[in-house]
Amino acid sequence: MRAIWKGSITFGLVNVPVSLLPATHREELKFRLLRSTDLSPINYKRVAELDGKEVPWDQIVKGYEYEKGKFVVLKEEDFKRVDIEATQTIDIMDFVDVKQINPIFFHKPYYLEPQKGSARVYHLLRETLAQTGKIGVSKVVIRTRQHLAAIKPNGKLLALEVMHFADELIGTEEINVPEPGTVNKRELEMARTLVEQMTAKWDPARYTDEYRTALLDLIEKKVESGGRAAPAAKKASGSGKVIDLMTALRQSLDQASEKKPKKSASRAKPRPKRKAA
Repeated sequence: MRAIWKGSITFGLVNVPVSLLPATHREELKFRLLRSTDLSPINYKRVAELDGKEVPWDQIVKGYEYEKGKFVVLKEEDFKRVDIEATQTIDIMDFVDVKQINPIFFHKPYYLEPQKGSARVYHLLRETLAQTGKIGVSKVVIRTRQHLAAIKPNGKLLALEVMHFADELIGTEEINVPEPGTVNKRELEMARTLVEQMTAKWDPARYTDEYRTALLDLIEKKVESGGRAAPAAKKASGSGKVIDLMTALRQSLDQASEKKPKKSASRAKPRPKRKAA
C-alpha cells in the first residue's frame, strides 16, 4: 500500500516517524451521461464565462474570490509556502479522554505505519493511549489543507482520524425538536427491554451495502438482456396502518423474541401469548 504522507508524530520532545496510509476505500458505481437517441457520451468543456471560449489546462489557475467578481490568484508555491513545517509533522497539542468528544467531530480514518527505527516509541505511544483511554488531539496538513486530527490506538496499530473543526459543524439551534412531554414509564421499560433483546456483539461483516449489490444485479440483468429488461416493481414494505406506540413496542418485542436463539427447555419459562392488537 502506498503512503500518501510521511512525517512524524510529535508530543513534547518525543518524535515518532510514521507513514500515513488510507484506512478506507469506497467503490462508487460510476455513471456517464448519454444522449438518449444514440447513447453517445456527453463531454464537458472548460469554458470561460467572459467570452464563452474553451480554456486549455495550461491557462487555468486557482483563484480565491475575496469580493464578488474579484479574485486573487494562488500558485502551487503559495500553498507550499504556508507553514511548510506543518506538512511534515503531526503535532499533538493535548491528550483528551475519548469519551468527552462528541462522535460527530470524527470524519475519516487513516492508518499510521511506523517508519524504520521507530517501532519502539510507536508502540510506547499506542500502548499508553490504550491504557489511559486517551487520544492525541493534533493538527496535520494533508494535501495543502490543515486538518484537526485524533491519534488513536487501533489494535496493534496507531490510527489517525481526521476531525471537523468546531466552526465546520452546523449549529443545532435552528433545528425544531418538539418537547416530548412526560415519558411514560411503561413505554420506557418496554423500549429498554427491546433494546436489550436486539443487542448483539459487534460484527462489521453483518452490515453490507444492499443497495449497491441490488443495483449491480440489476445492471448485470440488463446487460444480459441487451438493456431491454425492466426491473420488477418492488412492493412497498409494511402495512401502512398507523398504530399506537405501545402496540408497536409489543409487536417489536414479539418479533425480537422470535429472532433470539431459545434457551434449553429445562431453563426456558413459558411465555403467555398476547392477543393481537
